[in-house]
Amino acid sequence: MTRFVGWLLLIVGFAVFAIRLQHEGPYALPRDGNLRAGVLALLLGAGLVRPWLGAVRGAVVITRIGLVISPVVLFFALYSTFAELEEVVVLRAKLESGNTRDLRLWIVDHEGAAWVTMPRAKADANGLTDTTAKLLRRGELRCISVKRFEAYATVDRIHQLRHEKYAVQRFATTVGLFGRSAGENVVALRLDSCPDG
Repeated sequence: MTRFVGWLLLIVGFAVFAIRLQHEGPYALPRDGNLRAGVLALLLGAGLVRPWLGAVRGAVVITRIGLVISPVVLFFALYSTFAELEEVVVLRAKLESGNTRDLRLWIVDHEGAAWVTMPRAKADANGLTDTTAKLLRRGELRCISVKRFEAYATVDRIHQLRHEKYAVQRFATTVGLFGRSAGENVVALRLDSCPDG
């Protein structure tokens, strides 16, 4: 049983990194929580599979702790993998420092434009208020005009369209990770092509 869990964690940990190869454009290394989930799954899986663990003093306790935390690590690693199964785009925001930050997001099309949602604090931190940015979608990087919407009806409409499009969001809603409606601190960003192309 221990080795089975270990191999399962290794496979899912590897999948966190491998699933991103299916997207067009440059490879995007997992970041933040996704990276932590993948690395933890790989490390925990290796610890449960390796036969030398039995020679370590207290190995039984270490193995039991590993087995206890493995469902949590497995859940987040699976979520990090499944979130990349469907369409994911990169919104390249330009920060005040002049640097850029790539944000991987789910996207929907509505009223002739592309739309994404994110927490207000994330939009603020990345300068996403009526600006221009770059969007990598279907392997093509292009200039976009970003218009921010905070009216709840608009934000919730985009949230509902995401719910219809993304099976992972529907699953996450079922298990309580997402609300069925948009949160109060979420904004919607309309992404139109730049006037000059």
